[in-house]
Amino acid sequence: MSRYEAGQLSPARRAADLRRLRGERFDVLVIGGGVTGAGAALDAASRGLRVALVEARDYAAGTSSRSSKLIHGGLRYLEQLEFGLVHEALTERGLLATRLAPHLVRPVPILVPLPAGAGPAALPARAWRRSYYGAGVAAYDAFAGVFGGGRGMPLHRHLTREGARRLFPSLRADAVAGAIRYYDGQVDDARLVVTLARTAASLGAAVVTSTRAVGLIRQAREVTGVRVRDMEARPGSPDAEFEVSARTVIAATGVWSDDMSRMLGDIGARPGLRVRSSKGVHLVVPRSAITGEAGLILRTATSVLFVLPWGGHWIIGTTDTDWTLDRAHPAASARDIDYLLEQVNTVLDRPLTTSDIEGVYAGLRPLLSGEADSTSKLSREHAVVEPMLGLLLVAGGKYTTYRVMASDVVDRAARRLGNARPSRTADLPLLGADGFPPMWRDRADLARRHGVQVGVVEHLLERYGTLTVDLLALIAADPLLAAPLTGAPEYLAAEVAYAASAEGALHLDDVLTRRTRISFETAHRGTESAEHAAEVMGRVLGWDAQVRAREVEHYLARVEAERQSQRMPDDATADAARLGVSDVRGFAADRGVGADVAGAELPH
Repeated sequence: MSRYEAGQLSPARRAADLRRLRGERFDVLVIGGGVTGAGAALDAASRGLRVALVEARDYAAGTSSRSSKLIHGGLRYLEQLEFGLVHEALTERGLLATRLAPHLVRPVPILVPLPAGAGPAALPARAWRRSYYGAGVAAYDAFAGVFGGGRGMPLHRHLTREGARRLFPSLRADAVAGAIRYYDGQVDDARLVVTLARTAASLGAAVVTSTRAVGLIRQAREVTGVRVRDMEARPGSPDAEFEVSARTVIAATGVWSDDMSRMLGDIGARPGLRVRSSKGVHLVVPRSAITGEAGLILRTATSVLFVLPWGGHWIIGTTDTDWTLDRAHPAASARDIDYLLEQVNTVLDRPLTTSDIEGVYAGLRPLLSGEADSTSKLSREHAVVEPMLGLLLVAGGKYTTYRVMASDVVDRAARRLGNARPSRTADLPLLGADGFPPMWRDRADLARRHGVQVGVVEHLLERYGTLTVDLLALIAADPLLAAPLTGAPEYLAAEVAYAASAEGALHLDDVLTRRTRISFETAHRGTESAEHAAEVMGRVLGWDAQVRAREVEHYLARVEAERQSQRMPDDATADAARLGVSDVRGFAADRGVGADVAGAELPH
């Protein structure tokens, strides 16, 4: 079996991995299918360990699908003097863009506008700001490595006011005195996570979604496994709950880490860390709403604001506010939306309004809690703690440094297991990366051989890399899959079929929200695509008419609940509106943790 075949997360593979969970004893069991959990599973599997991963919902269902879509060092962290974090993140950016995932991470130009002032008296201030920002961006480039192909990004450049407005004509002429252009990496965050999970599976890991950890198994004060509930099993089925045995359990549960901490406290163990949730909201508007060939980074009173090109759209975000309500489905309120519009309109020549908005999404950042009053000042460093023998918690950090976090926690697990092999993931390309540069170079020939347009091949290559040949094979076997998805012409029906047959998608929401981004890239939020997508998925997963109807009904209700929440004035009312629709996997919103660990529900 080839590496690509071994990494297919098909329905048959899920059934086989469930049997493995019931019958094997693993060296490492990872709880959590976000970027850190999937990265930890890959790291452990690459060292030859026997690995399993369980995720209560879907890969990247939480924080890891709701970011600003950047692989970056964090320019603002230079101001906070977190030089080590910036250097570490920029090193990881270079690895992802050049070696690990060049098909998923690519350069995006971003302008740092320099504010204009009125009259000659403003000249000294303008000169000082250009020097100050210029020094910061120069340091950013220096931390990434000024020379060599490993940096993966072009160097920065200073621009005059005219030069800035040529690149970004929508900038108000009276708002800027010039700009500095630099580059960071852009990524479809959810696609990177599913690719990490598939790469781990290709190395022998059992990775299963819709498997919810509901209790720790322990002997004396040592954790020896986890009790798991299969959320796809029939209610009352004797196979619905089972125990997974493991020598080490890694909890990579992000904003749910404090739930684990409280559970440990109930049995007298000290968790050793505390995580605080910060809500970040993003708006999506059509590319035609703003004229520009680069992104923007703007300073606000509380954080920074990005305006980033995203295919035929712009992503505008983010907010940075405390969130203490439902963590599974954080809601954006009208206040969040108005704040983002107000901030971005300070520099645009044509102000945006709510009528320009195509999509909205909200996510939660897991920040290690400290003494700072504002979440924007909390550190993005990560921590690894071992509150009980056999149980490791990893929390904090940022999306870009997922590989470092994974390596650190697996190092701890490996030492405990007596495995002396170091992490290999810095030199391990993800699925789809091998052979990507020559396939991209020869994309016209690839399109001609398969009888499709070059633009179709380019779209697939930027999402699947060299796995594109698998989707072209699906189209060759069933030419109907070459058709665009109803209501979302940027995507092919083949991508929906592939999500269900090879990428572990189990529900319509998985495809419209994470395998594709139709849920926020279309003004209808995917409602016009739901029937067609359910029909294609149903052929792969064996859905009858009743199941298809239920999936569509749930998706439509979810979209309506989110629309209602975005009309609410504050967090409390927005949260209440969003909670009107339960999760498609059948469990209630994740808000309470029981005191009895044997029966309590763990976070995911």
